[in-house]
Amino acid sequence: MAYHVPTLSIVFMAVAALAGIAIPLALFLVLRRRYGADIKPFFVGSLVFIVFALVLEGAINYGILHSAAGTAIMGNRWLYGLFGGLMAGLFEETGRFAAFQTLLRKQRGNDHNALMYGAGHGGFEALYILILGMASNLSVALLVNSGNIEPLTANATTDAARQALEASLATLAGASPALFLMSIVERLAAVTLHLSLSTLVWFAAKRGGRQLWLYPLAILLHTLVNAVAVIMAGYVSNVWFVMAAIYLMCGACAVLAVTVYRRHTAQQPNLPAVEAAVQ
Repeated sequence: MAYHVPTLSIVFMAVAALAGIAIPLALFLVLRRRYGADIKPFFVGSLVFIVFALVLEGAINYGILHSAAGTAIMGNRWLYGLFGGLMAGLFEETGRFAAFQTLLRKQRGNDHNALMYGAGHGGFEALYILILGMASNLSVALLVNSGNIEPLTANATTDAARQALEASLATLAGASPALFLMSIVERLAAVTLHLSLSTLVWFAAKRGGRQLWLYPLAILLHTLVNAVAVIMAGYVSNVWFVMAAIYLMCGACAVLAVTVYRRHTAQQPNLPAVEAAVQ
């Protein structure tokens, strides 16, 4: 069956891919030039995402999900959402805490560095997801529209593989162009969450003692947001409604982060980016 991907969809794929570069770059420049944050936390945040999320979390997720327990988890959307959310929370928030206690210990004098770290962590995730995801979509769309789908069908040697390919091509061709822009909207919420959670974990590491509770709180919030997003996606057909719920949760986390920041920092002349965004 012949398929055609709308030109507007291809344009929006390219826009989303460019946003994957623009989001972390804009955050870096604003935090560096306007708020005087150090450069190092940005790259440490990116490194921690790679090591703790992509490598460590990815390896353990693979092992569990390809076991007997994984079959049960993937067969139940609630379990799958909670499992994925908890793993992301444990690994990413632990990575933050470890970085603040070790690699960034000398940078803890400037509280804006919490946000610079979050910009690196969340910004690299945005780059990774948007660039890779949209590059794949773009390459397939261009092949489909050129009529040259042999590179796609070469490995589809079984009926199941061919059916899966047909389904993916039909989905890509039939998707509303606006859905490709939604990936940008979703990443903006995710980056806001990373900025907020970085603030919580920053003060848990910096203040210690009675403030250590902010670290497990960050794990809990990360788990909650991810789990609710996955679970809702299985029951709610309107993706914009799901996105609204995600924005409400991320907005609440941002308000909490602003409250914690104001309580623990003596620097008031320049509000950090997450605080300015809420006001």
